[in-house]
Amino acid sequence: MKNIKLTTLLTSILLFGCNQVENKKTLTTEKSNIKTIKQSPFKEDQIENEKLDEEVITNIRNVIELFKQKNIDKISNIIGFPLHRKYPIPKVNDKNELIQRFDDIFDKTLIEKIANSKIEQWNKVGWKGIMLDNGIVWMDDNGEKIESINYQSEAEKKIRENIIAKEKEDVHSSLKTFLNPIFKIKTKTSIIRIDETSEGQYRFASWKIGEIESSKPDLIIEKGLLEFLGSGGNHVIIFAYNDKYYKIYRNLMGEEGAPDITYDIEKDEKIIFTEDGTLYE
Repeated sequence: MKNIKLTTLLTSILLFGCNQVENKKTLTTEKSNIKTIKQSPFKEDQIENEKLDEEVITNIRNVIELFKQKNIDKISNIIGFPLHRKYPIPKVNDKNELIQRFDDIFDKTLIEKIANSKIEQWNKVGWKGIMLDNGIVWMDDNGEKIESINYQSEAEKKIRENIIAKEKEDVHSSLKTFLNPIFKIKTKTSIIRIDETSEGQYRFASWKIGEIESSKPDLIIEKGLLEFLGSGGNHVIIFAYNDKYYKIYRNLMGEEGAPDITYDIEKDEKIIFTEDGTLYE
């Protein structure tokens, strides 16, 4: 099961699709007329919660007890690494990093949430795993490993604010204004940055491989919209330019080996370019 984290992405235009554009030119959409042309390659069916078996219940009770004791060493043994944090906070790669960052991630509120939880609050959601309440914590389907934590402490919020402030200093002047950085992606041909510029609207910026974010982007597309694709967190951000749709699919829940990102360009309801991408973390 892949870690749940909210965020998605889109990519370049014919610039990267054809890989033949020579002139460096910034393009911006002034008005987006966005619609979904095709279903996500990762779209999930709605899955009913399943009853927990006795072995899983025993494992969850063990987790609850570890948090009651605040046994950091043993808790670090039941974390599935890497443990992703809200972008652009770096992921936690191993046990040593988890121990060092434990108090930033597991504050008093989250510890008490887990320690005081009842078995009835934990639900198995098909192949997706086991979640506490509405997904504040996700475990594997055996209840043995914590795979994802969808909670941010005040300490992590401050860390994130500081990282974002630094990013705003480093990016090109055309990209300094935004609410939230969503993520950065590397594909075979490009580096892509997605930011939320105002509530519910997204901006796409891209550079050729080898360029840096402080340089002028090859492409900027404004007014992208996000669409969720099921209950597992998979989503797509769609940008419209002229008669084409540029879509970045974020695969949070899917088969092992599925790419982090799939980038499609569509015209006349046909995919004219597709490329997989990986996240910078």
